[in-house]
Parts: sequence; structure tokens; C-alpha cells
Amino acid sequence: MATESGPPAAPGTTITLGDTKDSTIKTAEAPDAADSNHVVTVAKADVEATAAADPTTGGLAVQTLAANSVHGAVSVEETAAPAPGVPLAALPDNGNLRKDGDGDDVRREKLLPLSVAALGVVYGDIGTSPLYALRQCFLSEHGVAPTAENVLGVLSLITWSLIMVISIKYLLFILSADNRGEGGIIALVALLNPWRSPKGSKKHVLMLLGLFGAALLYGDGTITPAISVLSAVEGLTVATSAFDHLVVPLTVVILVVLFAMQWRGTRKIGSLFGPVMMLWFVVIAGLGIGGLVAAPQVLWAFNPLHAIQFLTTNGLLGFVILGTVFLVVTGGEALYADMGHFGRKPIRLAWFALCLPCLLMNYYGQGALILSDPSKVAQSFYGLAPSWALYPLVALATMATVIASQAIISGTFSLTRQAMQLGQLPRFTIIQTSSHHIGQIYVPAINWMLMIATIGLVLGFQSSERLASAYGVAVSTDMVITTVLAYFVARRWGWSPWLAGGLALLFFVIDITFLGANLFKIADGGWYPLLVGALIFTLMGIWRSGREKLSAHLSEIRESLTPFLARLDKSHVTRVPGIAIFMTPTSSEAPTLLLHHLKHNQVLHKRVVLLTILVEDQPRVPTLNRLELTELAPDFHRLIVHYGFMQSPNVPVALKLCSRLGLNIDPEKATYYLGNEDIVPASDDPGLARMRAQVFGFLQRNAARATAFYNIPPNRVVQLGSVVEI
Repeated sequence: MATESGPPAAPGTTITLGDTKDSTIKTAEAPDAADSNHVVTVAKADVEATAAADPTTGGLAVQTLAANSVHGAVSVEETAAPAPGVPLAALPDNGNLRKDGDGDDVRREKLLPLSVAALGVVYGDIGTSPLYALRQCFLSEHGVAPTAENVLGVLSLITWSLIMVISIKYLLFILSADNRGEGGIIALVALLNPWRSPKGSKKHVLMLLGLFGAALLYGDGTITPAISVLSAVEGLTVATSAFDHLVVPLTVVILVVLFAMQWRGTRKIGSLFGPVMMLWFVVIAGLGIGGLVAAPQVLWAFNPLHAIQFLTTNGLLGFVILGTVFLVVTGGEALYADMGHFGRKPIRLAWFALCLPCLLMNYYGQGALILSDPSKVAQSFYGLAPSWALYPLVALATMATVIASQAIISGTFSLTRQAMQLGQLPRFTIIQTSSHHIGQIYVPAINWMLMIATIGLVLGFQSSERLASAYGVAVSTDMVITTVLAYFVARRWGWSPWLAGGLALLFFVIDITFLGANLFKIADGGWYPLLVGALIFTLMGIWRSGREKLSAHLSEIRESLTPFLARLDKSHVTRVPGIAIFMTPTSSEAPTLLLHHLKHNQVLHKRVVLLTILVEDQPRVPTLNRLELTELAPDFHRLIVHYGFMQSPNVPVALKLCSRLGLNIDPEKATYYLGNEDIVPASDDPGLARMRAQVFGFLQRNAARATAFYNIPPNRVVQLGSVVEI
């Protein structure tokens, strides 16, 4: 395809897509460059940008075709970032923005369909808690007797936990702390921009706190599928004891199928998640209403005095029961993490209009059943159903728990990509499973590790009752961390210390109380998510410090660009036709790769581009803000490509976009120079430091190949190896 481009800029001038004056961009994306491990193929696409005045955003409305697609280009609409001088606070926010294939905001969708869709992703975990949460308060090792006072007290605790933690803290307070529409603990940490803070500083401590919270979510990502599916299948034992020995095998089969299907993505079945969960909430509400008929006096549990009386009467035992009551709010962190998919308004509407009323009706119905017949406490959920509806209810519950598990698994994939992009984890192979939604990805290594751990939990604990003892410690810790981070973000945004501090103190007291109650679970299985979190957090630390040491070593042998270019101009290095792309982590120095190449080969391509990929502390960078191109010398350019931490880098697409800035590059004919450092421990390192260096070397060697991660054509790559002691 012919390419239109403007005149080249003068040497030393930096230009971006936003600086261009022409009204049309036309370029062709690179052909498919996949190899055996290449998982995000580059679709052939045209990029067309039409300048159109936008009085709302002060930017450009751009029509483009998504290139990060395995099924071809998808027409989407992209809104550029605000023009300089337009404050973010001046932009309208109705809470229901959606992201396109390149990660930019697109037209607003209707509130009701988004709210229905949110049911299937955001509220799966909270919505399936009635399967096991209430009964555990009476059945667990530290459970209380199912007396009238205890039933009312537990129901009151459940009611006000849902109101204070989910309705007020998360829906009204925490959802306001978004990172350009995205939520989750990594997005919250990124708002503080702590990545290069000095060690020991407040920002560095907050970064470590947030990363530990993110690491804990991996443990939660294995417990949720295990306890959810296991509790659903256990409903079969209500009908007949003949199914007792089949519960664990059936659960394992369902989990194997669930994880084995992840590579297909949720694009085809995702549209069913919302309606299925809507049916689930309606059904559990109907069951609850039917149970209320037997003992309507349980409605008095809405009075918080019953919760206070329960805690004061039962003393330490009542405090321990809070750890079980906490099971009703374990989906709070997932709710916040999924905000970017739907926006605040749909999530809030779905909760207040449907989820909260239905959950309360079901919990109260179970309480009424226990009051009228304490012998049914072991299956208080399925006991609400008539005998003819038991098997359909088990099937519906299994579907709901699979949906809840899918949301957690997908969230873990997304968390992994964010941590990778921000340099906290080594590169993993990522597969884009949908051409329509950039958030639908598949990380094979994480998927199989989750499957092994989840099945191990089912085989080890054997029942949802025992597994509940391991659930809650990680999530309650995360909630404490989220409250602390949200306070500092609020202060950074200019909230008054009295308002921010008052709210944070209120939520911190609630969160730390739940955490204290959950600590009693450590001996009974709560150690598991803490162990997983500590392991992931340690690997993050080893990777981060290893990269810092490697970067420091390489910087010692780099050369400043100005003297290098002067020396190159006076040298008699042979120049050959073609264009060379040298990838470098720094934009101010000549890359080590280039110096080694000249030293050993004494030859250089006629055209050279120094390419730096920068990941910003925001979820997505609009296409118009993607590139910075500087001509350092004739035929010698520096290109900086900006991505958000929820976007996957695509070097060929970025190179093609350079045609809009006056630099024409054919990604299929360029030569890419990549480094390949072999890490060895320093000979004089003590034992622990040597072990850390060995672990870092192992992670470095087994990280996903740069060709796949950056979508670089593998047959155009030259790798230069070196041995580095750290």
C-alpha cells in the first residue's frame, strides 16, 4: 500500500503523532509474523485518522483498525488524549466507558446491558458465597450453635458486612480511586508512581506493600475455583448419599475442563455469563423468599444491635466467627479489579438493584430454614429447594461457580500482564483470545500452574467445609492494603486530610478486624495463600533487583549518544543498505548492542533506529500519543514507543506508524538486534546473594522470547550474547 508521509523533521527535533498537521494517516500493518511460540499475530490492517474537532475532549476522534488480533482487524473508534491545557477533571465521566482493541476509550454503551454483563464478571465470587458462607458459621470447628440468638447475630453480621465493606467502602469509596478508568491493586499502586523511588522511602514501602497484595491474589486465584465448584457439586449429596464418593472426582473433572478450555477464551460464551448470573440471583432470591415463610422473624437481623449482642455475648468465639462471616465479602477485590471492563455506574447499578437484595433474601431464607429445622444446617442452601428442583439447582450452581472461577482466572491473567509490563515479573507468553476485547488474554504458564494448584487443593482438603478454613486470609490482607493505598492516593489527589483520613480510619478498623479474625485460620489452611503470596513476592523482588543490577552493569559500558555520534561521523565504518533496529532500555545512551556490533563486525546499516519501549503508569496510552521520533543525525533516529501497563507491545505496528512522522520502515525487511545476557553469580558473592543471582538467571533464561513478546519477525533477528556477572 502506498504511504503518505510528511516532510522529515530537522535533526534533533522530536515529533509525535499528535504533532502532525495532516488530516489523514494511511499505513499498512505488518503481515503475520508468528513463529511456533508467537502468540499475538499481527493482522493486516489500515490505520486511518481523521482530524475532527472534539469540543468535549479537546482531542481527535480517530477511526482505526485494531492490529493486536488473531482473527484479523476489527473496526473500532478511538478517542485521543486531551489536548494540552484540557484538565482531566473537565472531561465528562458517566462511569461506563469501554476500551477498544488498542485500549482507548470508545463510545459509551447503554447502562443496562453493561450492568447485566457486569453480573457475570464482577459478582460471580460474591454471588456464589451463599453456597457455603452461612453454614460455615455453624459447622466449622469454631462454629456456634444454631440457636435463635446466634442465627440472628450471624445474619446481622453478614448484612452489615455487605453494607459496610461492599456497598460503602468499595462501591462508593474505592471505585473512585481509578487509574484512568482501571481498578485493581496494581493500578492503585501505579497512581503513586513509585517504581523508581529510593529504597526506604514512603513510596518504595507503599510499592512493596501493593506488590505483596498483588502476590496474595495468586493464592486467591486457586482457592476460589476450588471452593466454588466443590461446594456446588456437593449439592448432589443432598439427594442421596450414593454421590458422596463422586464429589471430588466430578469437581476435578470440571476444573480440568475449565482450565483446558482457557486457550479458547471467553469470547463465544462470555455473552451468556451475564444472563446466567442474572438467573442465578433471581433463583436464589426466590429460594430465600420461600424460606422466609417458615420463620419471618429473621428479618429482625437487619438491626445491627443483634450483631453487637452476638459479639459481646460470644466473646473470643464471636470474634473468630467474623473470619467465617468474611466469606460473604471475599469478592470485593475482584469487584474493584474489574472496574475497567464496565465502569462505575454499571457495577453500582447491578449491585444495588439486584445483587445485594437477592443475596440478603437468600441469606435470610437460609437463616429461617435453620431456625425452623436446625438439622438442615449442613445444607442450608440446597435445603431451601423443593426435591424436584434439586438437580436443576445443582446444575445452575455449577454453571454459576464456573463463571465465578472464570472471572478469577481471567483476572489473574490480567494481573500477570500488568506486573510484567511494569517490570515486576519476567516475560510470559501471552495469547490474545479475542479480536474485539484487549482484556481477553490467555497466559499458558499461569493457567497450568493455577490448574495444578487448584486440583491439589481439592484433593488435599476434600470438602468445601475444610477448604473454607484456607479462604479469607489473603483477601482480608489485600483489603487492608487497598485501604492504606487508597488513603495516599486520595491525599495525592487533594482530598482533605480529615475526609481522607476519617474514611480510611473507619475502613481500616473494619478491615483489620476481619484480618485479625482470619488469622485464626492459618493453622487450618490459611497458611497456603500466605505461602503462595510470599513465594510470588520473593520472585518479584529477585526479578526486580536482578534487572536493576543488570541495568547498572550495562550502563557502565554504554556511551553517551553525543560523543558516540561524533565518533561515528568521523569513523570509516562500512555502511551497508538496509535499516537496523537496536532495542535499548535507555533513550539517552548508545546501546551496548550497537557498541558490541561495531566492535566485532566493523559494519553498520545505512539507516539506524534506536528503539525504546516505555510502559507508563496508566492502563492505556492512546495511539496518537504512542510515538516520539527524534532524528539524531542523518539516517540515525531515536524512537520511543509508549504503552500502558494493560497493553501488549507490538513493534511492527509501531514501526509502521512512523510513516506518519516521515520515517518509512518496512518491519519485514528491517534487521532487529536483541541482547541475550547469560547471568552468572559473581565469584565473591556470599551464599544467599549467589542463590538470588542463580534464581534470577533461571528466570531470565526461561522468560518468553523477546520476538514473541514484542511481536518481532523471528527470521529478521540478530542476537548478540554476553556473559554478565551480578
